[in-house]
Amino acid sequence: MSTLTGKVALITGIANEQSLAYGIAKALKARGAELVVTYVNDRTLDFIQPLLPTLEPALLIKCDVTQDGALENVFQQIDQRWGKLDIALHAIAFAPKADLHGRVVDSSREGFLQAIDISCHSFVRLAKGAEPLMKDGGTLITLSYYGAEKVVPNYGVMGPVKAALEATTRYLAVELGPRKIRVHAVSPGPVQTRAASGIPEFANMLEEATQRAPLQELVDIDDVGAATAFLCEPGAAAITGSVFYVDGGMHILA
Repeated sequence: MSTLTGKVALITGIANEQSLAYGIAKALKARGAELVVTYVNDRTLDFIQPLLPTLEPALLIKCDVTQDGALENVFQQIDQRWGKLDIALHAIAFAPKADLHGRVVDSSREGFLQAIDISCHSFVRLAKGAEPLMKDGGTLITLSYYGAEKVVPNYGVMGPVKAALEATTRYLAVELGPRKIRVHAVSPGPVQTRAASGIPEFANMLEEATQRAPLQELVDIDDVGAATAFLCEPGAAAITGSVFYVDGGMHILA
């Protein structure tokens, strides 16, 4: 599996061994890509340290997207090391607990703006930084969820935020397409991750997916990793602007 040999991939958003970003990073590494892994702070670094021997990142860089200059520093280091970038994964999302657990109509202005900045506009900033380094084209990936399309109980303000993220994906695909930069939102089914643990009654969502999904089984981070890696491979060169579902078919049900 050397379909991505010689490619440089930026990975954001790994929190621990359950992270979707970790599954994606493993899949890209297995296909030959060199990895650049970012982490938010020292606490996050403690959680991901045990994963580093598997990923063998060429660069490990601190990056908190709420801090001015953090993303710019990442791209500067990539430019100095390789002078190019082929793949960038945006796996960053956050909403204050009160806004995530409450009604959208009750969401605070501050909380909504924080959620949209970290979860959506950071993807725009990532794309802007990646564009000049993707000299021969490339692939930008972000992570969404079905709550962007349909109302999912207890998903709160993240539903509208993920809808904005999917719309942003389409606009970026059109704007960056002439440079052969492809843009995708990958939408997994419910996976037991650290982020998902903040959603009330998440266990019920897992049970429903097992019972109702056409394939009648849950997806895991390796399923998401393999599907995402495909989008970065030559075989997906004519695909862009998609919401790519990895959910056992759950999204087709009424």
